[in-house]
Amino acid sequence: MSKKEYILAIDHGTTSTRAILFDHDCKICGMAQKEGSVDYPAPGWVEQDATDIWLDTVAVMAEVLNKNHVDPDQIKAIGISNQRETTVLWDKKTGLPIYKAIVWQSRQTSEICDDWKEKGYEEIIRKKTGLRIDPYFSASKIAWILENVPEARKKAEDGDLLFGNMDSWLVWKLTGGEQHITDATNASRTLLCDIEKVDWDDELLKMFNIPKTLLPRIVPTSQNYGTTAPYSFFGSRVPICSMVGDQQAALFGQLCLEKGMAKNTYGTGGFLLMNTGDEIVRSDNGLLSTIAWQIGDDVTYALEGSIFVSGSVMKWMRDELQLFEEVSETEEMARRAKTTGGVYIIPAFVGLGAPYWDDKAKASIVGLSLGTNRDQLVRAAIESMAYQSRDVLNAMERDAGLKIPELKVDGGAAVNDFLLQFQSDLCQVPIERFKVNELTALGAAFLAGLAIGFWQIDDLKIEKDREFIPVRTSEVMDKHYKDWKKAVKATQAFKADMF
Repeated sequence: MSKKEYILAIDHGTTSTRAILFDHDCKICGMAQKEGSVDYPAPGWVEQDATDIWLDTVAVMAEVLNKNHVDPDQIKAIGISNQRETTVLWDKKTGLPIYKAIVWQSRQTSEICDDWKEKGYEEIIRKKTGLRIDPYFSASKIAWILENVPEARKKAEDGDLLFGNMDSWLVWKLTGGEQHITDATNASRTLLCDIEKVDWDDELLKMFNIPKTLLPRIVPTSQNYGTTAPYSFFGSRVPICSMVGDQQAALFGQLCLEKGMAKNTYGTGGFLLMNTGDEIVRSDNGLLSTIAWQIGDDVTYALEGSIFVSGSVMKWMRDELQLFEEVSETEEMARRAKTTGGVYIIPAFVGLGAPYWDDKAKASIVGLSLGTNRDQLVRAAIESMAYQSRDVLNAMERDAGLKIPELKVDGGAAVNDFLLQFQSDLCQVPIERFKVNELTALGAAFLAGLAIGFWQIDDLKIEKDREFIPVRTSEVMDKHYKDWKKAVKATQAFKADMF
């Protein structure tokens, strides 16, 4: 009797790393998860230990195989989805990072970005990369490390340093240093890639003073890149067949394969992406143009709105304000509150992302009264996720020139029925949730499986869990939204210095 075969997805997010087994029926057959640590060494700085991320990855791979009695040779391919923009530089000879990984949320490179703006780089960056100058992206993080870590610049110029987002780092470790590569989706988040040519841009590298020798080779999102080194994967050589940024992975995992289809992920941050087919849609409304995936020579693009703080506002309320013990309590708290009592929370802890792009904005709570209670604060925090998504959805519809007919959702907060019903009412669109919520991992698995013929495109499937349709009128919800916009303006007007 032949052994069952699986695709193993490594889903590395900002706060945890998961390893998930998928079978031929696209079903989860096992999962292991390990929480990761995040450091905040100074106000606005966010860092992680890349070596710990690698060790966490090894740990969850071992756990998912062991507890499900799966041999390494039953894994037909590995797919990787990863937090994007998080930047690590490591020594090519020792394999050790020369500094902590600077996380996508970190604002420690704001001065570098301000300098680039003053030099007038914004327009050429938007034209070539589809992005905008912001500490969010990788280039300023590379520049910061090169300028602030002793000997970093010299090592880079001598060809002894390597750069990668987390996809490059994990593949380099898995292959025993044989492959220094990144896929098109991750490359498109660096500020260094011409997304029309899908290649590193020499003019941008010169502007930013970043040596090209640092950079990984850009490869398609779905392809056999080579195998694991035996010592990296429990004595076996297993093909690594996909690398994909987590938000693009979720778009593929939700089977948004046609132009105009859109999804919203409620994770640490919030991310709304729309498939724009083979067309690069240039945004006039504060969104990003990015690569959704590359399969063979065919490149699919997307419009994206990136919200820096979404689900992580609940973690802040739990850990710092101690308003509840488990996030699962918050849905009932929100319902119990009935209304927020006019309270709006603007979770700009690391500035505001799309469509505002205000890295100087500070988080605030607007509309407090002596009668405000913790249930109302929790409700306001949950509603803030939906309001930010509507900001992006409105901008996306203006850019694309069409009305989004429905929104597919995933991410940790997507289990919250109150949030999804409020989102549906606020945006006046149906919201579709699936029975499998691990859609980032599923997208990476799909892309890996397609590369080796484990699946054909018609085999890919996901099962719907529930659809939320609007029950409150647009007139009622538009009034709340107008008040939200007023609260955002008040937040942006306050520019206190960190101290």
